[in-house]
Amino acid sequence: MIFSIVFYFYYKTKQFRATLPIRKKWYASTAAFFLGSFGVFLGIDLLIVFQTPLTYIVAGIFIILGLAFCIHNYKAARHYHKFVAEEARLNE
Repeated sequence: MIFSIVFYFYYKTKQFRATLPIRKKWYASTAAFFLGSFGVFLGIDLLIVFQTPLTYIVAGIFIILGLAFCIHNYKAARHYHKFVAEEARLNE
């Protein structure tokens, strides 16, 4: 969980400091991927720590939404990564 939060803040600050638009989108989607992974790990942690029926429901929601967030933003980051080198070359 700590790994996810650290990389989320790392890529979020890189996004704010970037000047090129495609690079900003790439950093934003990568940061959102790590935020989704934090949700997945939080759901798993809830399952391990607490053993109540309500916890199973809440943890399931965190895991499902986190996985959906991870999958969507992984695909977005992969799409934007194709254009980062070309954008840098054009804006030299």
